[in-house]
Order: sequence, then structure tokens, then C-alpha cells
Amino acid sequence: MTQPISATPALELQSVSRHFGGLKVLQDVNLRIPQGGIFGLIGPNGAGKTTVFNLITGLLPPTGGTIRFQGADLAGRKPYRITRDGIARTFQNIRLFKEMSLLQNVMVGMHAHLRYGNFGLLATSGLFRSEEKRARDRARELLSWVKLDHKADDLADNLSYGDQRKLELARALATDPKLLLLDEPVAGMNSTEKVDLMAEIQNISARGYTIFMIEHDMRFVMGLCQEIAVLNFGRIIAQGGPQQIRTDPQVIEAYLGREDDDDDNDGSGPPRGDDGGAPDHGGPSPVAAGVTPTSVPVPGAPS
Repeated sequence: MTQPISATPALELQSVSRHFGGLKVLQDVNLRIPQGGIFGLIGPNGAGKTTVFNLITGLLPPTGGTIRFQGADLAGRKPYRITRDGIARTFQNIRLFKEMSLLQNVMVGMHAHLRYGNFGLLATSGLFRSEEKRARDRARELLSWVKLDHKADDLADNLSYGDQRKLELARALATDPKLLLLDEPVAGMNSTEKVDLMAEIQNISARGYTIFMIEHDMRFVMGLCQEIAVLNFGRIIAQGGPQQIRTDPQVIEAYLGREDDDDDNDGSGPPRGDDGGAPDHGGPSPVAAGVTPTSVPVPGAPS
């Protein structure tokens, strides 16, 4: 069961635009993502969906307009600050530390919230030991949310594709977000994996997290999201509940009608790109906060 939706927006985009030279990827985008529940953003390839996420997470600055998270303007904030403020993200292409265990992957996401900081990892104090235990316990708890706790000590590289997606979700949750951005979470999954992940996302929403996702699989989106916005050629052309979106003439013309003829519309094919000719600004980091394997020591990680 999903979380009841609040009238107060968790995230608000007002007249947001983004240009790459003469290419206008986003134009006058207005979105209100309510607190609680699951919100979807759909649209054709090249519509600008991933650029929306890149603006929200600070990987790109908007050309115009404002983005507010819980009432605070995000303008000028670095990605790591936005993550610390409560926004986490997964990417279209899975970004894991494959030479690390599942437990260590999740613990990496907690580095900003550990009281001893990065240098404390070199210490042997009681604070270090208690914080490490707290981080390990929390990591195991998050792995249990996605039913991977029994594989906590396995290497991430040994996971199936579907389980790698779940691990990425658990690591995003480790940053203690209030808003979780999922960029095509079921891309490349088979039908069984999609059903499993849908249940995990519903369970996470029921725990009080607000979820904002981009997805091409219409069956997945319509069955999961309480509200959906449609982006076409950089503009929002519709926003409403699944039934309203399904029957909207503009949406049918721009997206749903064309998608009905697409052999890959079951979402089982390889991940699809977005934003057409726009530069790839997906960010170099597996965690939106800018974490890399060498920048953050992890308790118990191989040296």
C-alpha cells in the first residue's frame, strides 16, 4: 500500500528551462511532486526526461526558472549538498562497486551521515566502532527491504541484473533521502523481475518515501504511479492520474499511440537513452553525492 499523498509539494519546478547552445531541451516546465506516493514522468526518447533529473540533482544548472525542494531553492547547490538535503537518485545504467560486497556498496551511501567523518575511519575509538556497527546494521536492514540481506557478503558483480537494480535502490536509500528519483528502474528487466521490483517500490513508498520515476514501460507506470506527467519536445503536455493520462488525446498522439506499435514496449529490452542530441551529463558517480571508490574509505573494504 502506497503512502497517502499530501497537498504540500515535496518538489516544485517553476518555469524551468534548459538550453544547450541553440538546442532547447526543456522549455517552461512546471511540475509539483506531492509529499508521499509515487509520481511518474513519461515521454518519447529525446523529450528531456533525464535532463529534468540532472537539473534537480545539481548535475546541470537550469537556464531559467526555479527548482524548490521542501520550499528551499536548489539554485547553485552542489550535487553532494542536494543529496545531503534529502534527494537520492538511481541511473539508467547501473553504477555499482562490483568488486565490493553488497553490504559495502550500501555502506558507501551512508558516508555523509557518519558522525566520525572520513578521517575517523583511520581511528580505533569507541565512536568509530559504534558508528561502524550502526552503519552495518542499517545496511543489512536496507538490504532486507529489497530481499537481498541473505546475500550481504556476496560480491555485487555476482548478482543477477534484477538484483543489481535492487542493490542500487538500497544504496540510494542509504543516503537517508526524503525524495527518491528512479531513472528507468525496470529497463532491461524480464517480467518476473519487474513484478518483484514493483512490490519493493510499493513497500518503500509505504515507509514514507516520496518517489519520482522516469519509465518507458507503460504497464509498470500505470500500475504503480498515482500521478503522471507527460513530457514532449521539452514541454509538459499533460499531468494527472493514470486513467486521465491514458485517455488524453495529446498524450495518445505524442506518445501512447506510437508506443503501442513499439515491439519493445514491454520494457524487457536494453535500457533506452534519453534527451536526443543533448550532451551526456549523467554524472561520473554511482551515488549522486559524488562518491567514487577511492574518495570514501569503507569499513572492511579491500585496500
